[in-house]
Amino acid sequence: MIRSNHLQNNFLPGPQQIRFQGIRKIYFFFAKELPRCPRTAGAGKVNDYALIYKWKGIDSGKKPIGLTSHYDVVPVLSGTEGNWEQQPFSGAVVEGKIWGRGTLDDKISVIGMLEAAEQLLKQGFKPERDMYFMFGFDEEIGGNEGALAIADLMQERGITFEFVLDEGGAIVEEMVPGVDKPVGVVGISEKGSATAELTIEGSGGHSSQPKNRTNIGRIASAIAKLEETQFKGDLKGPGEDLFEFVAPEMNLGMKYVFANKFIFEPIIEKILLGQPASAALIRTTIAPTIFQAGEQYNALPEKASALINLRLMPGDSLDDVKSFIKKTIEDDEINVTVSGNEASSVSSIDSWQFKAIQQAARNVYSEAVIAPYLMFAGSDARHYDKVSENTYRFLPVQITSEDLNRMHGTNERVSVDNYVNAIKFYIEVMKEGAK
Repeated sequence: MIRSNHLQNNFLPGPQQIRFQGIRKIYFFFAKELPRCPRTAGAGKVNDYALIYKWKGIDSGKKPIGLTSHYDVVPVLSGTEGNWEQQPFSGAVVEGKIWGRGTLDDKISVIGMLEAAEQLLKQGFKPERDMYFMFGFDEEIGGNEGALAIADLMQERGITFEFVLDEGGAIVEEMVPGVDKPVGVVGISEKGSATAELTIEGSGGHSSQPKNRTNIGRIASAIAKLEETQFKGDLKGPGEDLFEFVAPEMNLGMKYVFANKFIFEPIIEKILLGQPASAALIRTTIAPTIFQAGEQYNALPEKASALINLRLMPGDSLDDVKSFIKKTIEDDEINVTVSGNEASSVSSIDSWQFKAIQQAARNVYSEAVIAPYLMFAGSDARHYDKVSENTYRFLPVQITSEDLNRMHGTNERVSVDNYVNAIKFYIEVMKEGAK
């Protein structure tokens, strides 16, 4: 098994640093520390930095499976380096933990997948179907040059997958109220991400003689109406699937409520809407993020605008969002534009593909409840919808809510045990998925 500090030392901070400091370091690292995989599967490049390995199976007539992850990371915010207990890119292993940016997101998957393949090759394992390992380099900024380009190449070659597995949900302790066991959530879809811009223009003037309704006031009023109204919550789709899977593990009272959901659904939805995390499971969310207006304290701005980030539920279109905003703000003089991506397709939970991932997780984390869910953030998986029957999102680590806050934050780290278990999980996925 490779030394755990290779999670950090042989991967560079992000796409721009990779471009200028040399992607060859990654290739050389794979060739040196994981020689069997490159030798068996070869390596292809897309847009210079994305990697594809193909492990040929016994029966190439069967649809292949795809395992994907990314080796770019978000930067460490300038000025926060001193807040880290270990150097952000040191890869230090201290007291059973591996420290550094990207240890959770998502170098653990890159190394975990290749280390798992290395171990299986050492054992003489031969998959029944082809397996592809696909590594992007720009997931944190959308994945258009990495994952999307790989998916386009697969489409050009007529290659479609039984399923593609990417990062996403994890095994989280105390995730679901009323469930004592850790819950492992496998993303079967991810919410869309859209940006709405609200803009109004008109005469400014001196602040000593303001109109009753200024440009700033009108945009502020529109934002206030949107936050007060919100999209309607509806327990359906992946959110409903999650609770149906975990309901048998709930305490008696909660088990009764979910067993009679058709009676208690309004109460359940009200409870879920009471917390941001659970509310995001059942509705499209509204988050004003940028407000721009004015340059001088005594001059009324001639233009005011606001940007709103929305995370769309499956089934909500960009047109639906625009219509909702215009109807809610009730101000025809405010121009509304909406751009972005709608939610990904929803993958099957009744298929052998989902059950293979579920079983692989159970084989490593026997105490966890493995359930489907709706992923709030974006991932490279959505790019593979066009070439895969199903796309799933799961990071095989057991973590706390505090650990989740360290992703993209200070003191990102992963335990050595989690690292080893990730390798075990990918071994099981390859065995289960390649049957």
